[in-house]
Amino acid sequence: MENNFHSGFIAIVGRPNVGKSTFLNRAVGDKIAIMSDKPQTTRNKIQGIYTTDDAQIVFIDTPGIHKPHSRLGDFMVDSALSTLNEVDAVMFMVNATQKRGRGDDFIINRLKDVKKPIYLIINKIDQVHPDHLLEIMDDYRDSLEYKDVFPISALNGNNVPELIQQLIADLPEGPQYYPSDQITDHPERFIAGELIREKVLQFTREEVPHSVAVVVERIRREDDEKVLVQATVIVERKSQKGIIIGKGGKMLRQIGTQARKDIERMLGDKVYLELWVKVQPNWKDKQADLAAFGYKQDDY
Repeated sequence: MENNFHSGFIAIVGRPNVGKSTFLNRAVGDKIAIMSDKPQTTRNKIQGIYTTDDAQIVFIDTPGIHKPHSRLGDFMVDSALSTLNEVDAVMFMVNATQKRGRGDDFIINRLKDVKKPIYLIINKIDQVHPDHLLEIMDDYRDSLEYKDVFPISALNGNNVPELIQQLIADLPEGPQYYPSDQITDHPERFIAGELIREKVLQFTREEVPHSVAVVVERIRREDDEKVLVQATVIVERKSQKGIIIGKGGKMLRQIGTQARKDIERMLGDKVYLELWVKVQPNWKDKQADLAAFGYKQDDY
């Protein structure tokens, strides 16, 4: 490692659907966090690793902070808030297309106790008029003592390189925590499950997405050219199972086909994906089920 290497951990916090996962994927140059226009898509803290010759940033994409209505919701909010005093800096991301609301104010109040640099990131600037952007900046400017304010478009990349360069400049000198070619600390099994869940969010009706978990049972190389991935989609009600399977299995095949393409891109191999659907009533409020499906209290 050369002298003057800068490194550190940066948490990304904000209300649901402000673009945290989109930014993370943009920053690391690959898809490690799932994206959806449905709120509360991210459920676990996901680490994305950005590395250059002279710096490494470990971004922690947290679940959107919201008013929880289940034990799963409690897990997501606790997971997001627990990172704030364990990192070198915090990116507070807001949506330029939405007015500042109670959810934003709740986060701001929590950030007042954080002793680390806080950056205000105004995302989705490609969707608003520049005059409106100035109003947003004025609205937030006095709410906290921000290290800096960056308007960006995570989707299109506007100002993202400039933001990353500023973050690097402000980070302390430190070690390289991960190898240069590693972009996340999550195992392939976790990412595969998230990619499958993303397709469920994308293709199913409104009553299904928040009741879905995905458990990858097995990832096994069958031969030199094919990897077998077996996974179970968990739902809460029999009617949801019917929606996911679809008439003649059409919906499940669509989900599987699109998820397989993303998993192949991740693994760099041909994939044979087997999917099952299982009903587990009220799993979102059962501690044993939450732990079994990957939402463990000791993960935050």
